[in-house]
Amino acid sequence: MSHRLIAICAALCVIGTAAPPAFSAPAAAPASWDGLTKVPSKRMDAVYLLPGADFRTYTKVMLDPTEVAFRKNWVRDYNADSMGLENRISSSDAQKMLDKARTGFEEIFTKAYTDAGYQVVTTPGPDVLRLRTGVANLYVSAPDLRTAQRSRTYSRDAGSATLILEARDSETGALLGRAVDSRIAGDAGPYIRNSVTNRSDFEEMFRNWAKISINGLAELKAMSPIPGGS
Repeated sequence: MSHRLIAICAALCVIGTAAPPAFSAPAAAPASWDGLTKVPSKRMDAVYLLPGADFRTYTKVMLDPTEVAFRKNWVRDYNADSMGLENRISSSDAQKMLDKARTGFEEIFTKAYTDAGYQVVTTPGPDVLRLRTGVANLYVSAPDLRTAQRSRTYSRDAGSATLILEARDSETGALLGRAVDSRIAGDAGPYIRNSVTNRSDFEEMFRNWAKISINGLAELKAMSPIPGGS
């Protein structure tokens, strides 16, 4: 992960107000962050905006590659509790899970913004909003390792993760907003857990985040320029 998102992930212990039990209890979210001001949000744990920012000019979006990271020590702790070597997560297993989460997230966000009428581009422009996304603290309750031993695994949920979303002007790089939200994927069990059910539940969570992001951008356009500017 980039040094920028590493710093943001470190701040999750302060901001992840809706985190599931796997996360440590947070303190109160600060009133400001990197020049952004905290605003009320019913959809995400914490939202920060740049006072005076104007989102009305943005009709296109540029999506940076999504950065994904497991919850700290998740692989180590999972392996420590596993019975037998074949039930442990290898480095290859872990990388495959990260890659699937990354590609699934990017595909869902790209489709969602396209369906919402935004042109998804790869170059900056005066009407292009740059979105940087990260999926941090990724936790998989019952990973499907496809071992030789046939068994069934049950879990109430597929796991959890925290979304980090940054909005920047694509030409200047100016930070316009940031949002953080922690959620549980597939909290409706107990279900049999395997690669199919895990992927389905995590993708549904990603789709919910994409929808919230798009609806939020529409609201930002309607309220622009953001109150509080000079």
